[in-house]
Amino acid sequence: MVAKKKKLERKYVVRAELSNFELAKAKSALRLEISCEGEPVGELELGRGSLIWWSAHQVKGRRIRWSKFAEMMDQLAFGKRNRKRRSARQSED
Repeated sequence: MVAKKKKLERKYVVRAELSNFELAKAKSALRLEISCEGEPVGELELGRGSLIWWSAHQVKGRRIRWSKFAEMMDQLAFGKRNRKRRSARQSED
């Protein structure tokens, strides 16, 4: 007898809204509304020059430039790693 797989319930829901397909023009962005178990977590807007994060309980969003976001993600994923050293290493390859 084969056991049935347990059906997992979705915890997070992400709804997307795209204002311009190519994101080539000003004021064009991809906006993601994120919720967890029916409660809003926040909104993330991705544009050409930066991203903006709005927490569910804040009115004002926080703008982060793409270069700063890349540094933040490198630090989160790899610890305190110097981005300049990595780009110098890539140019040697």
